[in-house]
Amino acid sequence: MSLLPGIASPADVRRLSRDDLRLLAQEMRERLIDVCSRTGGHIGAGLGVVELTIALHAVFDTPNDQIVWDVGHQGYPHKLLTGRNDQLETLRQEGGLSGFLKRTESEYDTFGAGHAATAISAALGMAAGRDVMGEQFKVAAVIGDGSLGSGLAYEGLNNAGHSDRDIIVVLNDNEMSIAPNVGAMHKYLTSIQRNPLYNRLRSRIGEIVDQAPGPFQSAGTLLRKWEESVKSFLTPGVLFEELGFRYFGPIDGHDIDALLDTFSAVRGMNTPRLVHVITQKGRGFPAGDHGEKWHALPPGHDPATGKVLNATSGNPAYTAVYGKGLAELGAERKDVAVITAAMPGGTGTAAFAKAFPERFFDVGIAEGHGVTFAAGLATRGVRPIVTIYSTFLQRGYDNIIHDAALQKLPVVFAMDRAGLVGEDGETHMGLYDIPYMLTVPNMTVTAPRNGTELLGLLRAAVEHEDGPFCFRYPRDVTPDEPPAFADVPAVPYATWEVLRRGRDVAILSVGTMVEPSMAAATQLASEGLDVTVVNCRYIKPYDAATLDAILAEHSQVLMVEEGVVTNGFGAYMSAIVQRLAPQVRTAVHGVPDRIIYAAPRKKQLAMLGLDPAGIADRVRALRDQEAFAG
Repeated sequence: MSLLPGIASPADVRRLSRDDLRLLAQEMRERLIDVCSRTGGHIGAGLGVVELTIALHAVFDTPNDQIVWDVGHQGYPHKLLTGRNDQLETLRQEGGLSGFLKRTESEYDTFGAGHAATAISAALGMAAGRDVMGEQFKVAAVIGDGSLGSGLAYEGLNNAGHSDRDIIVVLNDNEMSIAPNVGAMHKYLTSIQRNPLYNRLRSRIGEIVDQAPGPFQSAGTLLRKWEESVKSFLTPGVLFEELGFRYFGPIDGHDIDALLDTFSAVRGMNTPRLVHVITQKGRGFPAGDHGEKWHALPPGHDPATGKVLNATSGNPAYTAVYGKGLAELGAERKDVAVITAAMPGGTGTAAFAKAFPERFFDVGIAEGHGVTFAAGLATRGVRPIVTIYSTFLQRGYDNIIHDAALQKLPVVFAMDRAGLVGEDGETHMGLYDIPYMLTVPNMTVTAPRNGTELLGLLRAAVEHEDGPFCFRYPRDVTPDEPPAFADVPAVPYATWEVLRRGRDVAILSVGTMVEPSMAAATQLASEGLDVTVVNCRYIKPYDAATLDAILAEHSQVLMVEEGVVTNGFGAYMSAIVQRLAPQVRTAVHGVPDRIIYAAPRKKQLAMLGLDPAGIADRVRALRDQEAFAG
């Protein structure tokens, strides 16, 4: 009889025998593989933490005890055990389960996160809040070893380790980058470390040594030094011990018995402790246990191969165009270097990395460090191109201002996944880069209308020497088939492009909104409304000459952008128009000041009126307002 359908909450998990828990793990993997083949999602990390998730919910009294999952990539098995198995088919769908953890979705989701390395800091805050309020429960943070590359994780570890609070950190090591494979010696060491008698004796011996009379103090000191030397030699946990944690591990993260025994022992303690578990990312995936390859897969893939079943041919994705052009640029210029933050595959930079490994730098999940590292490269005449998702570059904002912009260093920022990101949902939206880059002094801000212009802006960016330069591009296919990079000239600096001339309303459009604006203009022309469309590829600095001509010829101007309207391109240009031509009526069309949830990208655009029909409606509304006012 199948076990998973009978799991309505972790309380049901606690009633199962250890043999049943092993069967449950098998069923959970089968369920995740089956559902994600249709919904898509971050399946690799989830497959790696099935046993770990079972053990945590079997030992800890959730939801009273608080488990904080870092990022949420690890969270799919957690959803299965916390009353959401029946809803799993709605994963990453509009109105369905989030692809990450979300406080409004379940009381078991204690802290929402789509960006890495927040779990320890959040868990410490919960533990401190518990103590302030006089409550009694346990707090455990589950963080991946990849997240330890982030400074935020170390800040949390440093603060938590010396707080002396009752907090547990579970290090999910799925790359084996911290410790060697689990073996007999590791099992022996951990069996001793988790033994309650051993821990009581260790504490008692420490008390005796500390209270030893004068003549024996030196012997006690030598004993402690010997103990630490032996521990450093035998275990990999000395770093965490020095940070103030009792270290347990490494534990085989797929051994239910070892996990249950360890967590049962650790739960009864009340000082900072760290449990190091070794897991295998992508474990059990039919196409093979290839952790990086199966990190995330699209909807409609075949689990046997990992390939999309009904792949469509057509124009390339912006990321693919950028990656190919970047590699070709690397061949042209020996001074170009590329920096990314743990995502060479996702950002399209893998081709450059393969061709020019000595000029490629993956800094891990450390966006702020990556930006400052790039600024350092720029001081030596290197042309660094920082390629990071728009949503993740937010984490390096201070570094962008302080280390690149204030020093006018020519660092290039390629912001992938700018705009609406579809099923990845609110934590990954790239809606804020136009506002946050516009406020940076000395920053050039741009957005291409298609793949060819993306390559032209890339060339313009590396040729620009007077300060940092950024361009944004979406998670989408290009509306064109770009030529080779060598055949694309640089887009002239601070220039716009008038694509259609009319006499009524002027549309100043940015990036991905140029093509829908052109389609809207064609639709409106059939109604007798003559519209001008301008490709505002340079957002800052803007094309002053073209803007002056537009204002001289039009009494109504609509700014259209795929980003938040608050302090965005439209707000920026409206202030300029108000200063230059106060008689011109302006309106802004973009993403409103609210959270945008998961849905297909095409539907998100339509819902927000950022498709041809929506833009046409906005132009009609602007015309009607003018007629009413007149």
